[in-house]
Amino acid sequence: MRPALNRPWNALSGLGATMLGGLVVIWVFGTAMLDPWNVTWMLAGSFGPDPVQYWLGWRFLAQSAWAWPPGLNPRFGMELSSAIFYADSIPLLALPLKLLWPSLPQYWGPWLLGCGMAQGWFGWVLMGHATRAPLARLSGAGLLALQPMLLDRMGGHLALGGQWTVLAALALALHPGTRHRFALWAVLATATALIHSYLMVMVAAIWAADWLRRTLDRPGWPRAAEAVAIPALMLAALWSAGFFALAGGHGAPGYGRMMLDLFAPFDGNRWSRFWPDLPDLQHPEAGNNYLGLGVILLLLAGLVAELLAGQQAWQRPVMLRGQWPLVVALLCMLAFAITPRVAVLGHVVELFVLPGWAERIASTLRASQRFAWPLLYLLPVLAAAALAARIGGRAAGLVLSALLALQVVDLGPGRAFLHGLMVEAQGRGIRPTDDAFWGEAARRYDRVRAVPAGNLGENWERLAVIAARHGMATDAIYLARADEAVARALQDRVLRALGRGSYEPGTLYMLRDAVALELARQGMDPTRDLLAVVDGMDVLAPGWFSPTTPPGASR
Repeated sequence: MRPALNRPWNALSGLGATMLGGLVVIWVFGTAMLDPWNVTWMLAGSFGPDPVQYWLGWRFLAQSAWAWPPGLNPRFGMELSSAIFYADSIPLLALPLKLLWPSLPQYWGPWLLGCGMAQGWFGWVLMGHATRAPLARLSGAGLLALQPMLLDRMGGHLALGGQWTVLAALALALHPGTRHRFALWAVLATATALIHSYLMVMVAAIWAADWLRRTLDRPGWPRAAEAVAIPALMLAALWSAGFFALAGGHGAPGYGRMMLDLFAPFDGNRWSRFWPDLPDLQHPEAGNNYLGLGVILLLLAGLVAELLAGQQAWQRPVMLRGQWPLVVALLCMLAFAITPRVAVLGHVVELFVLPGWAERIASTLRASQRFAWPLLYLLPVLAAAALAARIGGRAAGLVLSALLALQVVDLGPGRAFLHGLMVEAQGRGIRPTDDAFWGEAARRYDRVRAVPAGNLGENWERLAVIAARHGMATDAIYLARADEAVARALQDRVLRALGRGSYEPGTLYMLRDAVALELARQGMDPTRDLLAVVDGMDVLAPGWFSPTTPPGASR
């Protein structure tokens, strides 16, 4: 009768884990971001340029007519444009919201809350492979939700808040049953392809390991069909989000610049109240793979439990028994995160050099340290399983709840830092613009060019926000990937046109450097064209002094 009596407690435990994951997000970031009409926290710049990029990607997509594939976003970048996929604006939400609610100002705050809740739920599901004790599962899920590798990415790289997809993939791969397995993998893999490329690769690797294990155990046509169907669904999702609109620029140099230091999980950095700040690689994501003191002690407790078990540890059922494809996949991702240049406490030793073609492929995922996440999420589950097997589920629940409390206290400084950024963003507000000029310009021009064109160029943020608010297309962009060859050709063409005074119809120009400014002076007609400083930017408005709208403009 005991399992039946435990059912209500298990249900409450799962619900509690879901709510706990959401509370973690609110504890760190507050509730202001949950207001869909509040975009200040995204545009103020406190969290860096990425939230501005996400908002712009959505705003331009929502303003544009439907294209084919639907994820194309030509008004955000013009010739440099790619798609909503490369704006990291979560196509999984952006595409249906364009259909159902195109006027929605922002959906990232609710997305982060949803991610926290999903992290708690799938953490609870994953912990179920370690123990069925309700308190242990709840506390273990809390430890998986209260992770700097999740919260730090939420503080800027908002799509990467979807790390619940990795927990879901691990839970599914470890599940012994086969019922509805194909459908679950199909939904998870397709959804992840529409969230973020890094998460997509992690989930795909875990699925491939699970598929291989099942195929070796029971081969047949269903396995062959799955091997075709899952990749096809992911490719179809990528196509719909506009992934294939970019012909080049995927493999910009950079693999290894954000590599994993072997001591990164134990580097307290700015996160820990108790653990020391260790020497690290000083790259932008260094320090956010810290596991937290609660998890570190859990790993130690699990190791001690395994050592005390001795030979019995090999006689009882083990979570990873028969899961060698999954272990290989996790270790391969860990090796990719470390790179051929091994780092220990900030000191780098190069083991070997990748061939050029391999370097180019690896550079498509240049923030390689992220690929340690699947293993770092699984290790606490393994430790909890060892602890529960040694001392029992109820006692393990008490230990895990104490470790969760310690985790909360230990991560206080990191929480205070991110919470402070949110408060700063709300207090800073959005930098005002010269509405009088831009309002008039929007009536006379269809688009605004930045010269020279390029990804993440000077004043891209201000100009793109202005263009989005006034309904003008622009090539002032910041995208996750852009084709530099296309950008160089565009630069040459526009600079030559400026020097000749051969302006594109309905186009305003923002001049980024002295060369562009001088060419504009050479080609302009002062009696017809306006060259002025507007909002701190050099702007050329062809035909501004003409009595009629500039030729070719649609307004």
